[in-house]
Amino acid sequence: MTKAPLLLATALFAGLSSATAQNVPPEATPFQMQGNIYLPKKLPATPERVASLKVPAGFTISKYAEGLDAPRMLAQAPNGDLYVSNRVKGTVTLLRDANKDGKVELTQQVAQKPHLHGLALKDGKLYMAAVRELYVADVKPDGTLGELKTLYSDLPDAGQHANRTLQFGPDGQLYLSVGSTCNACDEDNPESATLLQVNTDGSGRRIFATGLRNTIGFDWHPTTKALFGMDHGIDWLGDETQQEEFNQLKQGANYGWPSIIADGKPYPANKPKSGESYEQFDAKAVRPLLLYKAHSAPLGLVFNRSTQLPADYKNSAFVTMHGSWNRAQPSGYKIVRVRFNEQGQPQQFEDFATGWLVENDKSEFGRPCAIVQAADGALLVSDDDNGVIYRIAYAGNPANKNKKRG
Repeated sequence: MTKAPLLLATALFAGLSSATAQNVPPEATPFQMQGNIYLPKKLPATPERVASLKVPAGFTISKYAEGLDAPRMLAQAPNGDLYVSNRVKGTVTLLRDANKDGKVELTQQVAQKPHLHGLALKDGKLYMAAVRELYVADVKPDGTLGELKTLYSDLPDAGQHANRTLQFGPDGQLYLSVGSTCNACDEDNPESATLLQVNTDGSGRRIFATGLRNTIGFDWHPTTKALFGMDHGIDWLGDETQQEEFNQLKQGANYGWPSIIADGKPYPANKPKSGESYEQFDAKAVRPLLLYKAHSAPLGLVFNRSTQLPADYKNSAFVTMHGSWNRAQPSGYKIVRVRFNEQGQPQQFEDFATGWLVENDKSEFGRPCAIVQAADGALLVSDDDNGVIYRIAYAGNPANKNKKRG
């Protein structure tokens, strides 16, 4: 893959206000949209490059599995078996580290349906989301799956954001993220650009939260049980706008897309569909708690629930930044940590695992995707660009680098 050329795309749009009763022509609203396309050159994840990755003192990072075909979402069973999806081929693959040495020995495809992506495990069953379908299958004692049964086949159409994701909440309910069909538009289907709460017996589903352009990663705070997620910002507003949003997701709340962006700014191309003014609509919308560098593309989000990490990491969240494609200087291509205070509120982002961008940010050898936490506290991270799953483990005192990983 060679470096893509830098492309400046600029367009002038006119947003029209409602005509008056006298049919007076509405005033035009000038609105300039612009952006850059830059794809870093792709490099292989050689041992030397992996060794150059940076993690905090006391942590190690290694290849847990490699040679995979575009591994995307992850779900881990209580016995340590790891399931990984491939959205292009629509497969689910079982990975097993039988001798617990930190490296996978068994790789076995266990399911295939078009566009399988989101995965979630509960009570011996694996739930799998495609674009319009939600499937479930029993997990057999050997880790393979029984027949895939269809729970839903009428989820919203795909469009721009087709990657449905799944998580079980502390309430036992299954949550399903449905991205928007577009960059910014008024959706026809009320379930688009939402987080859904679904019944696992196929009897129905409910809209939990709206106005979410594409919230792929979400998880619940271990102590407060509050739900948090990262939403993707609108493209083609320049390199720095709109930033990615870290939200607390509440039932019945609207998060502003596509009319309100970031910290309350109006988006002129999409006036509130309700007919309200921007100010009225914003007053009812929920603003993000934190903002992160635009176009970084957050994908995976998981809270630390392990006591095997340092006490300073208690209730921290980890977010994979898949990496930009539409800004002049690349952003993302890393894993960040979100620090929370004792009251359960997010305070700041900080780098956790970096180094996938190399050669002065002109090239990359990995794009972090999904992230889960194993029973031993280690973080397992998929890289759908280089076919790798990484294991980030805490080894204790940095002086004990040769200590066997648990």
